[in-house]
Amino acid sequence: MDEQVYGVKQQFIEKLIDNMHAFGVSPTVGRVLGTIYMNREPMMLDELSVETGMSKMRMSQVVREMMELNIAERVFKPGIRKDLYQVEQDYYETFISLFTSTWQKAIKRNKQFEQKLMRNLKEIQEKQAELSAEDEQLINDYLEEAYEWMDYYDWIRRLIAHFESGEIFKYVPKNRRNSNE
Repeated sequence: MDEQVYGVKQQFIEKLIDNMHAFGVSPTVGRVLGTIYMNREPMMLDELSVETGMSKMRMSQVVREMMELNIAERVFKPGIRKDLYQVEQDYYETFISLFTSTWQKAIKRNKQFEQKLMRNLKEIQEKQAELSAEDEQLINDYLEEAYEWMDYYDWIRRLIAHFESGEIFKYVPKNRRNSNE
């Protein structure tokens, strides 16, 4: 590969790393995603290891993490016995995968917090006779805040559904080249 062409390829990979960082994805995952993406076809762990300079064991960990984020998948190619990994070539779909997996994790963590918080607040409310008027008002304020918080995460769940179904594109269409919108 020509040195200048290789340089442009590396610039694309660096930009993909930067974009992945915006989602809280490690530079290592971004580099592997970028490498597979710019390769334009599935790659084996051995190839990824050579291309990125990482060990095969580390490469296996990174690819597993990418699969958990739903941004890579194992594919089969006739005549090749080793596992091949590919990434989505559509930026929009990669964004949706990262957005939804990131927020689904946040929702899961938040759900556990909500349940614990609500139990604590209800236990305190049961001892209402022992509370001062000021503490009682604080508990009511905290409950109201907790319900607003739950509404917010419910809204995020519904937003995720719009992304996963592709319905989001009815409201925010994909731009087409040379579009003046």
